[in-house]
Amino acid sequence: MKLMMHYIKKHIGMFLIAVVFLAIETFADLLQPTFMSYIVDRGVKGQELELILQYGLIMLGITAAGAVGAVVRNIYASRTSQLIGKEIRLDIYEKVQTLSYENIDRLQPASIVTRITNDVTQMQNFINGIMRIMLKAPVTCVGAVVLIVLQMPALLPLMMVILVCAGLLICGNMKLGYPRFDRMQKKLDGLNRTSREFLSAIRVVKAFRAEEQEREKFGDASGQLAEAGISSMRVMAVFGPLINLTVNAGIVVMLWLSGRETAGEIGRLMACVNYMTQVLFALGMVSNILNSAVRAVASSARVQEVLSEMPAQQEVAEENTGAAANETGGFSAADSGCEEISPREQLSEGSIVFRQVSFAYAGTARPAVQDAVFSVRAGETVGIIGPTGSGKSTLVNLVPRFYDATRGQVLVGGRDVTRVPMAQLRQMIAVVPQKALLFTGTIEENLRWGDKQAGREEICRAAEAACAQAFVEKLPEGYDTWLGQGGVNLSGGQKQRLSIARALLKKPRILILDDCTSALDATTEAQVLAGIRRESAGMTVLLVSQRIATVMKADHILCMEDGRVCGFGSHEELMADCEPYRAIYRSQIGDEDCPGAAAGEGGAFHG
Repeated sequence: MKLMMHYIKKHIGMFLIAVVFLAIETFADLLQPTFMSYIVDRGVKGQELELILQYGLIMLGITAAGAVGAVVRNIYASRTSQLIGKEIRLDIYEKVQTLSYENIDRLQPASIVTRITNDVTQMQNFINGIMRIMLKAPVTCVGAVVLIVLQMPALLPLMMVILVCAGLLICGNMKLGYPRFDRMQKKLDGLNRTSREFLSAIRVVKAFRAEEQEREKFGDASGQLAEAGISSMRVMAVFGPLINLTVNAGIVVMLWLSGRETAGEIGRLMACVNYMTQVLFALGMVSNILNSAVRAVASSARVQEVLSEMPAQQEVAEENTGAAANETGGFSAADSGCEEISPREQLSEGSIVFRQVSFAYAGTARPAVQDAVFSVRAGETVGIIGPTGSGKSTLVNLVPRFYDATRGQVLVGGRDVTRVPMAQLRQMIAVVPQKALLFTGTIEENLRWGDKQAGREEICRAAEAACAQAFVEKLPEGYDTWLGQGGVNLSGGQKQRLSIARALLKKPRILILDDCTSALDATTEAQVLAGIRRESAGMTVLLVSQRIATVMKADHILCMEDGRVCGFGSHEELMADCEPYRAIYRSQIGDEDCPGAAAGEGGAFHG
């Protein structure tokens, strides 16, 4: 509730306007039965047409005022709630952008989507209801009770009993409803997660004819949501009719107590019955709004969880340049197994140093990277190879701080990456991930992610280097070709080449290629890598690959196994000293005595 009040305060002007006109509407509704009693008891009884017309015109004016109040209230209530909903969604979205991969993994993308959509809608509807119904319901209820007592004071004890019974029922409704609605939102998370997984893997599902299996999985998630919804609705189904029964029983008792009233007071009796009907309607509205409040509070707590989430990686406001030269203190050539980097080279923006780095994903006991130690000079190319699951991608993800090392230091340009502002660090790094990621829009718009100010000539040059220019020119609309979500209208190899072109257009100091040519044949891969080499002169390149022919001509090769660096050096050095590397070579190339065979495949990075 505190979170919703925070956003309401931002639009307090429009909120108060809606409340004022809501008050006008409410008072208009309360006055009408009283004037109806005047028409009956004074006009009809005395057969005074003038009074009937007079009170009739007053009632018409009151009705018109109430209608105007309702129209204005609806306009401002809708506008306020929609603006608040927009702001909450935007704040969640901006907050998620500040979170690290670790935070996203914990919150889960499907759950975040539910919070941005369904949970915010629940809050938005409740805020709208406050201005439309919630404030009207208690005022109508209290006002109607007061007017009943003024009309017939003897009914005061009856009204107190009705209000107490209704209040107890409403409190019971809230107490039982909150945990059920919270559970329903969590089951909705599960349904969204199942749907998202199916839609993202629909090709695999169809290829393996696993539709029935996925249908059962979706049916189970949908069934759990339905069960949670039934449990929630059952509470409303019980308490709503009980409140109606209480008030209707009160109307019966009131009519019985008023049985000795004279015909001359029939107008007051009609007014009291009308007011009792308003009390019934108001209590029903209160019950519905409180049900909505229970949902909104549960949703608000889930939204607050995202907004109050502390990023696992702390941002740096200003870099400590004075300490930069000393951050590698204690690191020596003996630690890395290669030549020591001089302070001048350390401070160049492209150098990379891993100093006893270990990392474990949240919730896992075994580190994905263990005691990694190596160094790369600016402008060098390092090939990274190892079996699947050996930690290659995890290792390179530590450089742009997608994750923070759980132990040790990662230094870029001689500076600990945790002490460099995130924007500055990532501005100098370009990453081409394993899975090519393109966005809805034109090819040119996707490539401009690398450099928003790039001209068409620069775009074409980057595309040509990535061997994408030829197939783009063959498309009917060229660079203006519209791509569907994820680039679904392109092949895997085409998407990879565009991803590489986007990274090259950025002209980074450090280029990370994370097995980004896996969908290319050997000939095309050789051409792409040759183009990258031409465009990446002066860049530090981390080249992750499963193919030994891709990395064997790099300046250094880093071989990984079970999260550990088991070798770092040239191809010849690793062939002599690193058994895991020799095993990979034998499995892909064959005879160790014929190293030239690898070059014949055309995949070497240096061409």
